[in-house]
Amino acid sequence: MEKIEKVLASGDTHATVNRDPNVKPGALDLKLSGPGVESMEFLAADLHPRAEQLFSGAWAGCYITNFGRVAAMKKVTLPSDYSVDIDVSIGSAGGGYCLGAEFTVRVPGLATEVVEELAQLTHQNCPYSKAVHGNIEISMNIVTV
Repeated sequence: MEKIEKVLASGDTHATVNRDPNVKPGALDLKLSGPGVESMEFLAADLHPRAEQLFSGAWAGCYITNFGRVAAMKKVTLPSDYSVDIDVSIGSAGGGYCLGAEFTVRVPGLATEVVEELAQLTHQNCPYSKAVHGNIEISMNIVTV
């Protein structure tokens, strides 16, 4: 596995469970940040996010769904405000390019060891995590406060 030597671009996401009964399944609302811009909102007519942002968004949605399933399977009750941030970076390595990802899993009120176990089990179940396993560098931050 190659490690990024120099980050060229990065896309990060923040995912939460949507409990709004008025939102239709499949609704797309992208609020992204970009270089030199604090935040921007992309509407269906003007979608131009970077690939890293799209990949991190898709991965975060898949990962947080599987995190909830793994927690239920382990009979762990999650707080309503748990979340996952994924920052996907593309960078140079040797003569080519590679990806890296940094996860921040926030589960207020649970023991760090419990969240770490859930996070690792989720990586074993999430299709995106399985697809990149052993191919990119992934770091994990656990926040329980």
